[in-house]
Amino acid sequence: GISTGISVADFGCGNGYYAIELAQKVGESGKVFCIDVSKNMLHKLSKEAETQGLSNLEVIWGDVEKDNGSSLPKESVDAVIIANTLFATDNKNKVAEEAKRILRSKGRILLIEWADSFAGMGPHHDHIISKAESRKIFEDVGLVFEREIDAGEHHYGIVMRKS
Repeated sequence: GISTGISVADFGCGNGYYAIELAQKVGESGKVFCIDVSKNMLHKLSKEAETQGLSNLEVIWGDVEKDNGSSLPKESVDAVIIANTLFATDNKNKVAEEAKRILRSKGRILLIEWADSFAGMGPHHDHIISKAESRKIFEDVGLVFEREIDAGEHHYGIVMRKS
């Protein structure tokens, strides 16, 4: 559902694996807000965006586990991507609340998370969040389950919608 002209927030964007692709997909009339707690990662992402000539990507130093942690206005984006980030947060409900706060009506969240640990990759087994647990976190803040997506052998993907 990512299309030209929409605005997307990438929570825990890291080095911009998804952000760069998103910025290309939404085009010059769209916007990608890249939010992370690591200034170093944001600096690298900013440099990469500059190298690629992407003027529609904005980096934001923020903590999405806090109230208004993205610093984006209420109901200001069409989509939120949360990829391989939720497992690393202490306050998962706050992440879900912040995503919902900034989503416009009918906006969607794409959550991609680790389904397991394998061969020393991924989070420690104790930090894995099941698909059912993740879904419940977002449903508990009032979001509606829309569908699952194939996110590969060691991940799962779910799409939630703001009604």
